[in-house]
Amino acid sequence: MKFGSLFSGCGGLDLGLINAGLIPAWANDNDPSACKVYRDNIGDIIEKNIEDISFDELEQVDLITAGFPCQPFSSAGNRKGVEDHRGNLFFETLRFIEYFKPKAILFENVRGLLSTKNKTGNKLINDIEDILTSINDTLGYKVKHRLLLSSDYEVPQNRYRVIIVGIRNDLEKDYHFPAPIIQDDVSALTVGSIIKNLNGAKNQVHWEFSPQAKHMIKFIPEGGSWKDIPYEELPPRFKRIKDEIKFYRSPNFYRRFGRNEICGTITASAQPENCGILHPLEDRRYTVREIARIQSFPDDFVFDLNQITEAYKVIGNAIPPRMAYHLGKSILNALE
Repeated sequence: MKFGSLFSGCGGLDLGLINAGLIPAWANDNDPSACKVYRDNIGDIIEKNIEDISFDELEQVDLITAGFPCQPFSSAGNRKGVEDHRGNLFFETLRFIEYFKPKAILFENVRGLLSTKNKTGNKLINDIEDILTSINDTLGYKVKHRLLLSSDYEVPQNRYRVIIVGIRNDLEKDYHFPAPIIQDDVSALTVGSIIKNLNGAKNQVHWEFSPQAKHMIKFIPEGGSWKDIPYEELPPRFKRIKDEIKFYRSPNFYRRFGRNEICGTITASAQPENCGILHPLEDRRYTVREIARIQSFPDDFVFDLNQITEAYKVIGNAIPPRMAYHLGKSILNALE
């Protein structure tokens, strides 16, 4: 079963699908850093904007995947053509589905998709499902979506993602999301397991914090956050937040997850104000290899980029390969 990959990033989803037994036919992204990592580890990727891809250069596929940005649109319109929606990346993805008519489609998106409203006032997720259910007069998909937690699928990270799966109607197949993996010993998913046995691992470099951040993190204990920093040591902005913490909805900046905890979501920005990027024992960010492990990339998957910030970005944007593996298996099972 061959798949085509859109918005492929550095290849987290594709790696998982390959490990599940699917065959990559083509991939596309327009981010140079992500494309370099993809080429270094997986293979060829078309590095251009999705609008500029010619169908003539692509082979037929059974599955199309995409992690498209969730842009609201004004109307589903009639599905006789999507040209009126060029520039909206969901509709760009839809052009590929209309052309190739794959047996299955797999979309991934952020948790916020479920609460995002369209310009019409409808929920975006509902409009997307309605469009996929009947793309045109002859093509439609049986579509399901679910919010999945990565740590339920052997990923050492509590990362929520919306997964949308569609099976072509004429195949008369039912799809079932993979059941959570029940593990007797969850210690393999903890921060403590991530930071073990790193001798010889590649990409063991970290992005230095600013002087202000370095000063703050030395007051944060393992398992703590900025709330543990003495008030007099806080910068003025953090003092204002602490003075009106209910107004700011009690933010939990500078979270330092303990070795017995599962890490929270690693973001592309890798900033301590929006993800748990602090090493539990050392006053630094996780290394590139450590966050790659948190995303479930194997140690032989390398991130050799000139700018270290780009490595953090492409890893943070990726779909965890181990979660993708279980999704790939579930799609193969549905189509058997």
